[in-house]
Amino acid sequence: MQHLFAAQVFPVILSLGPPETASKRAGLVASQILGLALTRYVLALPPVVALDRDTILAEVGATVQRYATGA
Repeated sequence: MQHLFAAQVFPVILSLGPPETASKRAGLVASQILGLALTRYVLALPPVVALDRDTILAEVGATVQRYATGA
């Protein structure tokens, strides 16, 4: 996971916002995505499992985008 993060996620995050905050922003993006995956697929929390794709994109996507860009 760490290699995947370093090789794929970090470079994208680095390109989207200030370089001095890239590590923090990448960590926040990873925490959001992994948290969603954990609650939806591992813990199978009913309210999260019930979310449709459009809702996830709208709700979680906005947070991920804010983390990714630092805006």
